[in-house]
Amino acid sequence: MNERRSLKSVVSYPERGEGGRNQYRGNCSPKLIEDLLEHYRPAEICDYMAGSGTSKDAAVQMNIKSNTYDLHSGFDLMNHDIQERPEFVFWHPPYHDIILYSDVMYSARQVEERYGYDPRKTDLSRIPSWPEFVKTMNYCMMKQFCALEKGGRIAVLVGDIKKRGKLYSMIFELVKPGTIESVIIKMQHNCFSDRTNYNGKFIPIVHEYLLIVRKDEPLLIPITITNTRMVDMRDMTNPTWKDVVAAVMEDLPGEVTLDQLYEKIEHHNKAKKNAHWREKIRQTLGQHPTVFKSRERGVWQLQKTA
Repeated sequence: MNERRSLKSVVSYPERGEGGRNQYRGNCSPKLIEDLLEHYRPAEICDYMAGSGTSKDAAVQMNIKSNTYDLHSGFDLMNHDIQERPEFVFWHPPYHDIILYSDVMYSARQVEERYGYDPRKTDLSRIPSWPEFVKTMNYCMMKQFCALEKGGRIAVLVGDIKKRGKLYSMIFELVKPGTIESVIIKMQHNCFSDRTNYNGKFIPIVHEYLLIVRKDEPLLIPITITNTRMVDMRDMTNPTWKDVVAAVMEDLPGEVTLDQLYEKIEHHNKAKKNAHWREKIRQTLGQHPTVFKSRERGVWQLQKTA
């Protein structure tokens, strides 16, 4: 057995350890799973997206029973029933389409010939859009959580993805059922992206998140869900008049007249809740000379940031 380690809120495994196939892209260090098993001491571990078999090898190392399955070996989490009543589940889903699995890491044709289904149809790494990926990821999360026995846990290893200047965060989008017990930061090592030179303001991602949730009640489940919606600043109570006027000017090209400002604000809550909203706009423009400047009467523009 490996040297004894202890879980902390930040973990790092520069040496991957023995278990699974390191050629199978995206798999994690077996040391992480060994530490989870050492800490929680479950009677068995279940993994329904086992990939290269890291969790099974870690369980063997720790002398703990395992039940491991994968899309490439006859189990489709989207459509097949979970037969166990798990005490402890480890789940490491694909990070959207960063790494393709079916027909890349294994042959889809061989899976279909052997098990009777095309794995590409329910492979999370082949879902084209982020919203659909999140929807499917959360379906899988709830399916596994609901299968847990009372007092059982699921440990989910997820990451962040950057594309075209935008961050797509699995930990923020992931539905969180039950009791959130821990969030552990796992440092990444020896990644394919380590060999990439980044320019400009890009900040490389060098960590993952391990979320651990516990099922305390058999029927009633508290669920935390991230809900993203578009909100117009002109209808919110938080922004000041300076914020709203500046945002409207940013949304319009070039110099802006008072009439344009009136037109863009009058039908929104910011104006509806102030009987003297036109006067308030003019007052706001005059009160903030470092933000707004006027070249001629009734025509305004934003000051450039130094």
